[in-house]
Amino acid sequence: MTIALAVVDAFTSQPFRGNPAAVCLLEEGAEEGWMQNIAAEMNLSETAFLMRQEDGSYTLRWFTPQAEVDLCGHATLASAHYLWESGHLEAGQQARFHTRSGLLTADKVAGGVQLNFPAEPVSPAVAPEELIQALGLIPRYVGRNRMDYLVEVDSEETVRTLKPDYMLLGQVETRGVIVTSRAERNTDAGYDFVSRAFFPAVGVNEDPVTGSAHCALAPYWQGRLRKEELLAYQASSRGGVLQLRVEGDRVLMAGQAVTILRGVLEV
Repeated sequence: MTIALAVVDAFTSQPFRGNPAAVCLLEEGAEEGWMQNIAAEMNLSETAFLMRQEDGSYTLRWFTPQAEVDLCGHATLASAHYLWESGHLEAGQQARFHTRSGLLTADKVAGGVQLNFPAEPVSPAVAPEELIQALGLIPRYVGRNRMDYLVEVDSEETVRTLKPDYMLLGQVETRGVIVTSRAERNTDAGYDFVSRAFFPAVGVNEDPVTGSAHCALAPYWQGRLRKEELLAYQASSRGGVLQLRVEGDRVLMAGQAVTILRGVLEV
């Protein structure tokens, strides 16, 4: 059996930047264990598994090398990009995905691909001792939603130079930890805020660019900065840019994508 496969760099216009995701297009249902094995073999932060439905929408599931997750932005963007590029969807056709987080959509826009995701605002939380020790700093703010902790720190430099203790961070009872600050004002990039995201509990020490993290970051910084539209930079070694807008209980996030590999799985 052969199955179409692509690797797409998401939230970037340049190859080998942004966040790579594997996109696997299934013709029939697959067992969860098999999908987990494929994700482990691909060894990327996420592998997306798509299967077309009768109405032209797709089921979509996301797996890290170690676990299935409830929400993933970059692999959804990569999936939509691949469906349009490969001709499975027409250029003007909306991509519709049935997921563990409900119906998610993607549309082609001037800035690339725009995702419509649920907002996941955080509420103030007491930081576990393991979290403070793993980060090695005193946060300005700590919040939590159903998936992650969000930690605001004092500066962009702190975000960029942070070296967490991944072993200790993986002991925190959460999917992941998002560290963020307001962007430096003396640069020409025009970013409103920067972030990094760490998920050692699900096998990804640092995720290069995390769409689902911005479901928390967008409403947080909209409230702090009082801006309708936000430009975000995820300051991993690969880096990625997201254009954000909060509309009620939804977050619209746009970014670009580049396909770097197409092939087949022979399994």
